[in-house]
Amino acid sequence: MPQPPRHLFLRAFRLRCPACGGGPVFVTWHRMCPSCPNCGLRFDREPEGGYWVGSNTINLFTSEAVFAVYFVGFVWLTWPTPPWDAVLWAGMALMVLFPIFFFPWSKTLFVAVDLTFRPPAPEDFEQPREPSPAERTRP
Repeated sequence: MPQPPRHLFLRAFRLRCPACGGGPVFVTWHRMCPSCPNCGLRFDREPEGGYWVGSNTINLFTSEAVFAVYFVGFVWLTWPTPPWDAVLWAGMALMVLFPIFFFPWSKTLFVAVDLTFRPPAPEDFEQPREPSPAERTRP
């Protein structure tokens, strides 16, 4: 039975598996486990490749939205004489750092979007499941 989208997205915002809430699903800040350590859901659901283009799109659109809010807010607060050099340099720093910071959320949010429109099928789960980073350190 498909789960309500709000559950999928709340789990994704917590950087957990959107399907079951298990985790952690990231080995490092920029490296996601190939499958959920709890339910075994393969995160790359397209064997042909190109699955993560949606994640990159979410990251790009979110970064652009954050920049637009920053730019309009900064100029509005400092009007009529905005410090254009400060707008430029702070905007450049924001556009370099925010996509790096937001990367894990873009991945889990895209999996949640995908699961909303295409619920998991039995072939989306694999055995053996990927051990979580906590389980790898156990003796």
